[in-house]
Amino acid sequence: MKRAALALLIVAASGAAAAETVTLRIADQKGNMHAEMEAAQQLNNLNYKIEWAEFPAAAPLAEALNAGAVDAGIIGDAPLLFSLAAGSQVKAVAVSKSVPEGLAVLVSPDSPIKTVAELKGKNIATGRGSIGHFEALKALEQAGVSDKEVNWRFLTPADARIALANGSVDAWSTWDPYTALAEVTHTGRVLVNGVGLSSGNSFLAATDAALNDEAKRAALQDYVNRLAAADRWANSHVDEYSTTLAKIIGFPKEAAAKSFSRRKSHWQSIDDATIAQQQETADFYQKYGLIQQHLDVKPTFYHGLKVAQN
Repeated sequence: MKRAALALLIVAASGAAAAETVTLRIADQKGNMHAEMEAAQQLNNLNYKIEWAEFPAAAPLAEALNAGAVDAGIIGDAPLLFSLAAGSQVKAVAVSKSVPEGLAVLVSPDSPIKTVAELKGKNIATGRGSIGHFEALKALEQAGVSDKEVNWRFLTPADARIALANGSVDAWSTWDPYTALAEVTHTGRVLVNGVGLSSGNSFLAATDAALNDEAKRAALQDYVNRLAAADRWANSHVDEYSTTLAKIIGFPKEAAAKSFSRRKSHWQSIDDATIAQQQETADFYQKYGLIQQHLDVKPTFYHGLKVAQN
């Protein structure tokens, strides 16, 4: 009888373990995914749990991914490259295509600087290896200014905003919602934006450990479909979505609305064109010595998750 009771306990315990809810640890940037999914009610009726972790920029988010502290997160094309170059076990599983108008080099509203060429010899704040760094390098190259003819100040968005306000830097290369905030509060003027300079790609990246876990992989497949659905909803309900986004990120609603509406974003599965764009970005960074050797980007893409389009 004792043996039978013990066997029943073991079976019950194993059944409970099998039924244990999967938890996805999701890294977000300034409320990006969380706000959309909450506003679109795409966080309802989940058969898994989500633990959100918010980061001010991609660099610390990438570090969390590399360390396995989170399972997946939203990350720009440049930070994904640096993560790959560092040997991280992370893969891009879906791509967000958007208009990069909110990616911009800002100057103070009263700055005498009117063209990118006038940044020669000036101080530029941005995050090292960030999409803002990429934007500044691209803009300078187009203007015929060497990256060695400016002074780089690698700062967090919060510190860079202060530095621009107090005049310790002449320009700040950043992204939305920081660009939108500077515009609506009249604390920054766009010198040049990313249209024609950046691919506008952002990625949902997941750790190899999460992708190799069958239950987490299934949860991630559901998550990307919900994320794509939330994006479609937000694009057709900008005012309603902006209210939620503003609350989550602590920015004025006007900045939230400006930030989102100009993106015209949509999520899709990884395709050959996206991989080619990422290779161009990698080659550009190698050209400027930010990546020390040629990097084949193909191994950092995972094709096992497909994004539903309806």
